[in-house]
Formats: sequence, C-alpha cells, structure tokens
Amino acid sequence: MKRVFLSIAIVAGLLIGCQDEDTKNTDLSQQEAINMSDFYVQTDELSSRSADGAGEKCQSMKVLNRQLKENPGLYKKMYDIEYNTRKFIAAKKGNGNGGGNNGGGDGGGTPVTDNLGVINIPVYIHVVYSNSQQNISDAQISSQMRVLNDDFRMQNSDANNTPSEFAGVAADSEITFSLAGTFRYADSRSSWGTNDAVKSAYPPVTPETHLNVWVCNIGGGILGYAQFPGGNSATDGVVCSPQYFGTTGFVQAPFNGGRTMTHEVGHYLNLRHIWGDGRCRQDDFVADTPSSDRPNYGCPTYPTAHCRSNDMTMNYMDYTDDACMSLFTEGQKARMRAVFQPGAARASILN
Repeated sequence: MKRVFLSIAIVAGLLIGCQDEDTKNTDLSQQEAINMSDFYVQTDELSSRSADGAGEKCQSMKVLNRQLKENPGLYKKMYDIEYNTRKFIAAKKGNGNGGGNNGGGDGGGTPVTDNLGVINIPVYIHVVYSNSQQNISDAQISSQMRVLNDDFRMQNSDANNTPSEFAGVAADSEITFSLAGTFRYADSRSSWGTNDAVKSAYPPVTPETHLNVWVCNIGGGILGYAQFPGGNSATDGVVCSPQYFGTTGFVQAPFNGGRTMTHEVGHYLNLRHIWGDGRCRQDDFVADTPSSDRPNYGCPTYPTAHCRSNDMTMNYMDYTDDACMSLFTEGQKARMRAVFQPGAARASILN
C-alpha cells in the first residue's frame, strides 16, 4: 500500500512540476514578446536648429536630458510607459512585437483598433508677455487650434503633397483639441529659457486632465519644447514662442504655419524625433518611419535619402519648414493613442 501511495505522490509531483514549468514558460514568453532592447531616453545633443539656423528649433530632448539628471526615477517611469505602449499595440495587432525600425519599437503600417474613438484634449493657453506683440490675439490662438485639429485629423491642405511612397501610411490620428481657457500674464521678463521657469511662475492648471500651453518668448531663437509622458505634473505641457504659434498676427516665416505646436504636441503624446536623435541604428520606435541619421531643414526636394532609404521629410516630427510638413503615420498614431489606454500616462484626460 505504501508503494501505491508513493507512486501516486511521485506522479502528482511530476504533474505539478510540469504545470509550474508551463506557467514559467508562459510568463517568460510573454516577457520575451515585448522587445525593449532598443529602448533609450538619454540622447547625444547633436542635431538641432532654430529660426536662424544657429540654435534649437525644438529643445524637448535637451529638456528631457536635464530632467533625467534631476529626477533619478524618471528613467524607470519612461521605461514602463514604453513597455506598456508596446504591449498595448502588440495586443491590439494580435502579435508579440510591433517592431520598430531596428527590431524593438512599436507601431507601423497596420492600423491599430483601440476602441477609444475620437479623443479630445482640452487645452489651457497661458500667454505670458512683456510687450504688446507677445500678448497675442485671440484670433492668433484660434488659428493655432485650427492647425492642431487639421494636422491631427489629416485635414490640412498639405496632406495632398505627400509622396506616393508614404501616402499609404499617412494617418488620421483621431485626436482633436478644444480650447478650455486662456490666461494672460503681463511680466517684465524678456525671455524665459528652457528650465521651466515660466511654469514655476505660472503653474499649469489641472495638468492631469488638460494640455497646458505656455506662449512666451523662450529666447535664443528657440521655437518650442515639450515634456514627455511620465514627467513631473508641475511642469507638464508645451512651451512655444509667440512668433511661431499659429498662422496670423505676430508670426514669423518660415515657421508661421502652426507646425511648431503640432511637433511639440507630438512629443507630449510620446513621439520621438523621426531620426531618433542618433545615427542610422537609433530608432524612433515606429516601424513605418524610415531610418535616418539626421534632421532635415528647409524644404528638401523628394527624394532625400539617408541610411539607404528615403527620408520622410514631410513628417511633423522632422525639422523642415512648416509649409513642407504634412503627416503623422499609422505607427505614430498608434503610439500617441496608446498613452490614453486605461491606466496609461495620459488616460486621465479622457475622464
């Protein structure tokens, strides 16, 4: 009898061991399915541009570098956001990994059905001015809101200029923007820089549920900068110099088409620069944007090639002139919308 019980115990032990091993293998396969090998946040401060070609057009990555030094926990937050972004997109596509340009990444080509519908982002505008020009008009603010809605819904007239090579991946992001309020502050300070001083002086209003935008003179020819998802709520939002905000009033060519804000809101919604802020192997985590090793400036002729492929110079996340920008891609759309999924970094905007 003892032998019988012993045999039963051995068999039961083997079965439990096999089940435990199967569970471990399942957990491991789920982890391996999300490839994070290409993830990065810190970047070399190489490629940049300003209105005069000498400094920065967008300082979002430099601001991120600074925030990473100041906040040791930010890297882990951004890693988790990226992991969950890739997991969300992979699950909606029904495969293990969305695949960026170089094998990690996520999103590209195949539309992602996320059941979120058209997402509306309410916007607070903080106008901080030291002279009458910087105190931009309501009409200038309205013109910027129109550009954001047209660009993110792919209803801008420039969309017709997209080359056929990229037309198939151009996307309506199904994201809209509504003006929730405008605040005006007279301030003698002539320029604000990129250390978030303007946000300390005039804090954001309910940043968990609203996009806060500060329109102020940044200085140094800098057009704008944004904070990525995961950063401190006290500094969350976008800063834009007034002469690059909107399409009418106090605006300066060639950045008088409102695309500085389209670009910066892309960062706010977790998009990287299209060239990945590095060489050919540095990824922007989107599969349907070609690899590149540099930003493009002005209005390049098509095709312009780097890294053995044609650059998507008309993408809003490049550095070309406003009149030469026309699209986000399906992969970029998937990334942006992933931050609104339940529990994600910007989900509270939908509540």
